Amino acid sequence: MSRLAEVYSIDDLPAVPLDAAAAFQESHLQPIRDLLSGDAAALVVVLPPAPKDHDDWRRAIARDLGRAFAPKRVNVIARGSDRATGKLVEYLGGAPGITGQYLPTHD
Repeated sequence: MSRLAEVYSIDDLPAVPLDAAAAFQESHLQPIRDLLSGDAAALVVVLPPAPKDHDDWRRAIARDLGRAFAPKRVNVIARGSDRATGKLVEYLGGAPGITGQYLPTHD
């Protein structure tokens, strides 16, 4: 699979939305900022699947990172099957007008 975006993948986060947001900020926010401060022109952050009560903090992360690092592109997705996740990462890598979005993957 050819992709035009860097990928930062997170395998596990807590089940409670507030705890998941805190764990993301504590363990993953700085490495993501470091990637975006480097040569990466586009980044897709892949999060584990989660229920809808996680959507708000995930949208906020996508929106705020997209604004902070413009014109670089940053999108956040929720992992689905390997095939669906790969297709969405590939699409976002070649979609220069899409940034700051949270997109759950649908199989």
